[in-house]
Amino acid sequence: MPSYYYIIILISLAAFFAYINQRFIKLPFVIGLFFLSSLFSLFALGIKSTYSLPFDQIRDLVINTDISKSVLNIFLGFLLFAGSMHTNWFTLKKYLKDISVLALGGVIFSTIFVAVAFYYVSHWLGLEVPFLYCLIFGALISPTDPIAVLSILKAAKVPEKIEVTLVGESLFNDGVGVVIFIALTQMLSAGVVEFDFPHFGFLFLQEAGGGITFGLVLGYILHYLLKTIDHYETEVLLTLAFVMLGYFISAQIHISGALAMVIMGLMVGNFRKVEAMSTNTEEYVAKFWELLEIILNALLFLMIALVLVVLDFNLKYMILGVLTIVILMASRYFTVNIPRKLSLTILKIEKAESRIIIFGGLRGGLSLALVMALPASETKDILMIVTYICVAFSILIQGTTIGGLSKRLLKK
Repeated sequence: MPSYYYIIILISLAAFFAYINQRFIKLPFVIGLFFLSSLFSLFALGIKSTYSLPFDQIRDLVINTDISKSVLNIFLGFLLFAGSMHTNWFTLKKYLKDISVLALGGVIFSTIFVAVAFYYVSHWLGLEVPFLYCLIFGALISPTDPIAVLSILKAAKVPEKIEVTLVGESLFNDGVGVVIFIALTQMLSAGVVEFDFPHFGFLFLQEAGGGITFGLVLGYILHYLLKTIDHYETEVLLTLAFVMLGYFISAQIHISGALAMVIMGLMVGNFRKVEAMSTNTEEYVAKFWELLEIILNALLFLMIALVLVVLDFNLKYMILGVLTIVILMASRYFTVNIPRKLSLTILKIEKAESRIIIFGGLRGGLSLALVMALPASETKDILMIVTYICVAFSILIQGTTIGGLSKRLLKK
């Protein structure tokens, strides 16, 4: 089956599920789509033993289209640029210290905490997951994703501080998490079995420093080009070209395309925007990237649903997934509360606010995208199932209850 047919299937399913959700279920878009994709996976797994032919075709399709590379090389650049472009830098600056603590220190702490706990729990279950893979899992599962929870928090009328902190943290910890992930996977590709801190440190600095610098250069060039014309069709096309070309070049010169896209997106959305775009152009550019972000998240959830259908599930993998949820909640608790309790000058948030931020730290599309990008192996299958279970809990349980929790805590 050609790759084009695969795209047809994904788009058709996404449209069908979106319609069912909006017509009958009425959950927030991302939550509803993930819920229906999960039901689709469960149904498909239920009939898998009876009807083998479709699953053999799906397996061949998943292998031949190389979904892993598509997700890492295409989806991430678009998603990170879109998320950062819609972020108000001037509002973000008011809470930049809190965001920096959570996004940088929080991701590093969470990566190590999750890796160590996951290593011992997996070995306790008899699953020999190498420690380097545990670190990789810690890096891909630590970044938070506010897409599913933002509309709920707005409806709950949470203070600006909580909303901006969650958005800003997610924006920057996505970049940090991807840099750590890529540095670790490059070590894996180089045949490094044990964690090598000097090697990792060099790769991290190369990826991060290069990505930030390249993002600033791209952002300034794009700003200049947008400023010299007033034609929204061309300007939308320019943003699209810069994301695709910039992310591709970053991969070729071994710097962080993720951070480059975050920085470039922030510049497009904030740097002298009145000079660069007319009101009409700004509206079209914003709507285009908002819609593209939603579509890509929808496709991502369906892609992981199809991939899960062809995996061989093991009860131990599922138990590990449930135990990992506990590890993640503990990691999130410590990530927020350790700096808060050390000093309010480090993290200036109240107790009620900290609880909302802890529970609002959802995992989403980025974690699924990164785990799909790992090289094929039995360990990857374990991590995919565990990641899916964690994301499912995060979106379907945390995402649907955070609104009520916020209202209850803020009344006190």
